[in-house]
Amino acid sequence: MKLDAKKEFKAHFGIFNIIADVFTGRRKIRDLFNTNPMDITFLALVIAVLTIGIIMMFSASYVNAWYDSSPTVDNDPYYYIKNQALFAVIGIALMIGVSFVKPDVFRQASSLIAVISLLLLVYVLINPYIIPGKEEFKRWMWVPGIGSFQPSEIAKLAIVMLLAFSMERYHKLIEEKWWMIVPYVGVVLVFCALVYAENHVSGTVLMFGIGIATIYFGGVRIHKLVYIAIIAALVVGVIVIALNAEKILEGYASQRISVWLKLLGGEDLTTEEKQGSGWQSLQSLYAIGSGGLFGLGFGNSKQKHMYIPEPQNDFVFAVVCEELGFIRAMLIILLFVLLVGRGFVIGLRAKTRYEAMLAMGISFQVGLQAALNIAVVTATIPNTGISLPFFSYGGTSLVMLLLEMGVVLAISRNGERKKKNA
Repeated sequence: MKLDAKKEFKAHFGIFNIIADVFTGRRKIRDLFNTNPMDITFLALVIAVLTIGIIMMFSASYVNAWYDSSPTVDNDPYYYIKNQALFAVIGIALMIGVSFVKPDVFRQASSLIAVISLLLLVYVLINPYIIPGKEEFKRWMWVPGIGSFQPSEIAKLAIVMLLAFSMERYHKLIEEKWWMIVPYVGVVLVFCALVYAENHVSGTVLMFGIGIATIYFGGVRIHKLVYIAIIAALVVGVIVIALNAEKILEGYASQRISVWLKLLGGEDLTTEEKQGSGWQSLQSLYAIGSGGLFGLGFGNSKQKHMYIPEPQNDFVFAVVCEELGFIRAMLIILLFVLLVGRGFVIGLRAKTRYEAMLAMGISFQVGLQAALNIAVVTATIPNTGISLPFFSYGGTSLVMLLLEMGVVLAISRNGERKKKNA
């Protein structure tokens, strides 16, 4: 199969043709939008999870904000909820707006968004915005009028879009030659390497999981991915042996793994570990344990009173468990399962391979990120610093997440989906 470079470039960056057609009048703006009914079930699940998440983030954050005398927070207990609510409104508006866009526009923009994402990942390594107290991390860039922003948030969507577009375009070639999946795994590893260079281990794990899952959704049989995984594991193993694991996992990360292994084995932590790298995990487990079946009641968490560091972020689910109890926490997990499941249903009913991969890839991202966060909070896996979708504080990440939900809703407006819908 011979590929024409010029033709391929035009195909990958077809969004420029769409823009040119609109400006020249060859295409009307309304042709880019779809007014068919959206999937109300998926929308209702998104709103339900978002509403509960904002309420619980407020409960988890107001004590920390009250004691924070920094110029930014200024002892305002409503600081976090005001910001989060504002970004939620912006995100919902974007979600609804994006839901009207035809999926073909996303398809034509996939490669451009991926290129922009890669450039931003490189830029943040060269010129990072350093947050006081987190000098070793290069995850953020400063955007005037918005504030700090993590390019990896865009990268999570970009990698799904790029893989979905390319694997749809070359699916026949992939079916004929199984080794054609190697370049796609290579693309995933490039994204992962850039995110890892930011000292963002959790983001690297999430990026790898999203990428491999999207490749699988593209129709690649599982045994082929297993072959690639074995080769990748051998390569990583050689690198670890050659460079020494301590250099690959920075000191604090390796300490967290050591603490996690002790907790998993039921061993006692040293005083230094209890007050250092194991502090968050221990306080989280105390919070979950004290919540019992029915919880201490909304707002009554004790561990959020300066025990769990920044409880509005990665460990907000510990406060959820303490205040609402095991049963209600399980209901929240069920909502996440239903949300992800409905996203997969939308993907399976989509018109094209691209739309199916995009809907399932985005849905899988939400499910994987939620699962990893809950696993961290319960000390099932080492503390990786990963946020809980819709719950953890972070305005720009919430907006990006809701924008992704808008993409899934846009796919749900698919006419063929409506015909199949019982």
